[in-house]
Amino acid sequence: MTGKMASSLTCTGVVWAFFSFLCAGVSCVGFFMPYWLLGSQLEKSVSFGTFRRCSYPVRDENLQITVMVEQCGRYASFQAIPSVEWRICTVVTGLGCGLLLLVALTALMGCCVSELISRTVGRVAGGLQFLGGLLIGSGCALYPLGWDSEEVRQTCGYLSNQFELGTCEIGWAYYCTGGGAAAAVLICTWLACFSGKKQKQYPY
Repeated sequence: MTGKMASSLTCTGVVWAFFSFLCAGVSCVGFFMPYWLLGSQLEKSVSFGTFRRCSYPVRDENLQITVMVEQCGRYASFQAIPSVEWRICTVVTGLGCGLLLLVALTALMGCCVSELISRTVGRVAGGLQFLGGLLIGSGCALYPLGWDSEEVRQTCGYLSNQFELGTCEIGWAYYCTGGGAAAAVLICTWLACFSGKKQKQYPY
């Protein structure tokens, strides 16, 4: 008896599982972090994600002035997200990240469980990764449409508009989310086609 771990993946499949987990992790971290758009308001740094922001103005009734609360948090409700485009972006990007994560976890399980990933299952998983990447890419493309909202304009010197940054700049989390999705579409989808072992035929 050998202590060799059973696997349903080819050598290419193991590489696919690694890249799948990496792409999903990068995209999910980027999606969750509120550093898609960077700007400033009342001389304080402000950043936005799709459903979270860091630093927001609050009216101090005692001093009768507006002050910036320097902390990060999600919006109180889905409707509180500044624009319809950002709400759609949140939904489609979240779905895309969920698909990438589901496939990545299945791929990692395939490293340890025999006959989990066949060639057909591998190709279906690749299709799901392609779909997940497209959803995230769509979310990233929709994001600039929300730059004309009042919250963003306050942060970007009242110069921002759709696809116009004003005084703001794109943050690292936006690039992470889009980069992870692009890698999933271009690399993981292709590797998935060669990931599963040919299943044994059992005579009955």
